[in-house]
Amino acid sequence: MKDLNLPEPIAAYFHADSQGAAAVARCFTRDGVVLDEGHTHAGPAAIEAWKTDASARYSYTATPHALEQHGRSYLVTSTVAGNFPGSPLDLRYAFTLERGKIARLEIGA
Repeated sequence: MKDLNLPEPIAAYFHADSQGAAAVARCFTRDGVVLDEGHTHAGPAAIEAWKTDASARYSYTATPHALEQHGRSYLVTSTVAGNFPGSPLDLRYAFTLERGKIARLEIGA
């Protein structure tokens, strides 16, 4: 992760990304939200289902290489490589943190 000094909840998310859907869901608040590919996934069960579906469709790795902070929001740019069209590409992960967990994550190009 190139010594970006990611905040703990964000570092935990990128680590959990390779550990499975339940591990990813645990990184979020109880009312956490993920926005990805035009869809909104709210709450632990929906976030776990989103990650399960994404993992079934794609095999990928995400390598963070840039970090910007704006208050309690963080923008992480990661190179994502895998078995999907356009790979590899840079994606922007916009995190909002709350009480040591992720309250909101929006993923986009």
